[in-house]
Amino acid sequence: MTLAASLPEGRPVVWERKTRAEELRLQLADEIVRGALFPGAPLDEITLADRFRVSRTPVREAIRLLAASGLVEVRAHRAAVVARPSAEQLAGMFEAMAELEALCSGFAAVRMTSVERRALEDIHDELRVMIQSGDPQRYHEVNEAFHSTIYTGAHNTYLAEITLSTRARVQPFRRAQFRNLGRLAKSHIEHDRVVQAILRGEQSIAASAIYTHIVTVRDEYETYTESL
Repeated sequence: MTLAASLPEGRPVVWERKTRAEELRLQLADEIVRGALFPGAPLDEITLADRFRVSRTPVREAIRLLAASGLVEVRAHRAAVVARPSAEQLAGMFEAMAELEALCSGFAAVRMTSVERRALEDIHDELRVMIQSGDPQRYHEVNEAFHSTIYTGAHNTYLAEITLSTRARVQPFRRAQFRNLGRLAKSHIEHDRVVQAILRGEQSIAASAIYTHIVTVRDEYETYTESL
């Protein structure tokens, strides 16, 4: 489930509850990215349903979502298996992600309403507070809201849709890098450069700041995988 990207003035940020399929997707994605589920391992729906004590329906949906990220290969009339994007594929995904987010951030700098700017600041402040908790999962959830607010603030529905679609594919890798030591605080510093540029209406600086942020996320993910 996604966050409403902008809120009326004065309202607290409210997060929607994830579906069971989304919870399963996140858990399985974690296991795949950290190597607990290895490439080629089968993902049998009945086995997973028994393991998580759910019906096969959310398991089937979770597998479909994982396939969209390139983490799972779905085969006709056979169990899905764990895959993993090649280094070249992953580099291409991050490259596209950086370009799309740069467009969104640049447009947001000149198109965001005052209410949307305040909502962005509120989420940014919430992330700052969360650094102390050291909870990468919770930080990831609020971080998604931060980026979604920028996509909405670009006021280009088509751009927002394709950016969200690309993020869905890259998300497991973006999420994993938050486990690096000190990464939450560094991410917030990178966000701050984006926020300040947007608040000042500096289109090119906002675009450059978030592009650099996504490139750093890619590098941090590589660091994470090297530590496994």
